[in-house]
Amino acid sequence: MKTLTNFNELSDEDLVKAIVKTNDTLLFEILYDRYATVVFNKCFGFSKNEDEAKDLTQDVFLKLFVKLSSFKGKSKFSTWLYAFVYNHCVNYVTRNTAKKIEKQAVDYTDVEAISDLDNDQEFFEMKVDKLKVALELMSPDEKMILLLKYQDLLSIKEISNVLGIGESAVKMRIKRAKDKLLTVYNTLK
Repeated sequence: MKTLTNFNELSDEDLVKAIVKTNDTLLFEILYDRYATVVFNKCFGFSKNEDEAKDLTQDVFLKLFVKLSSFKGKSKFSTWLYAFVYNHCVNYVTRNTAKKIEKQAVDYTDVEAISDLDNDQEFFEMKVDKLKVALELMSPDEKMILLLKYQDLLSIKEISNVLGIGESAVKMRIKRAKDKLLTVYNTLK
């Protein structure tokens, strides 16, 4: 018989299988404890308001418990969860565009650390403050795919798996989002 201590030692993927099999909320608490801070930080990046971020985090975990069985293990659980959170936050922002437009910014403190930018010299020359403004002017979907690739450092294959689209579609969306980002960035003073 497994104890909660034993379950605490399981990989995310095995823990998810156990939760789906048993529907045990105590096991889900283990998963919650592992990811609550990360999910909150992602939600806070979208809302820029602590109370809204707490509400979004709670919503994410409620939906996650219900949708956990849709995790098929084609990617790491953390990758799937990040996409789940991004999609939830993008939907939140989109639903509330009129009153939330100024709150769409994501925390870009990691932007300077991005190293895999396909050797685009123009990207390397971008200033962080100006880049943050340019990203705020992009649609949530465009911003999401760039953040999955360059902030969370997911591979094309991982993005393809979590978004449920082909790798060529991911590459095209990233290219279009990068092109738009460069255009918006270059129009800013």
